[in-house]
Amino acid sequence: QVQLVESGGGLVQPGGSLRLSCTASRSINIMGWSRQAPGKQRELVATINSGGNTNYAGSVRGRFTISRDNAKNTVYLQMNSLKAEDTAVYYCNARSLAANYWGQGTQVTVSS
Repeated sequence: QVQLVESGGGLVQPGGSLRLSCTASRSINIMGWSRQAPGKQRELVATINSGGNTNYAGSVRGRFTISRDNAKNTVYLQMNSLKAEDTAVYYCNARSLAANYWGQGTQVTVSS
């Protein structure tokens, strides 16, 4: 079992920035972030593996940066140039060959 603890959500104005953090209770290969806006399905935002290879949704590429500190079992999501449509609950995700784990979610609201 892997526990994921997220932090960093909040309210920000359009064009602003936020950084999300997620710490896992142990090392795991693939970590990432997904989000779910009201009335919409959960969608993948970005992933990163232990080797540092990244993958981004088209809607955030160039604005969001995912990174990780393997020594701390922590993944970060730096979100810049935020838009109202980025408003959602953001969930940390960790995956191995055997299992898929989710954090409790953190709210990100982009509004003036």
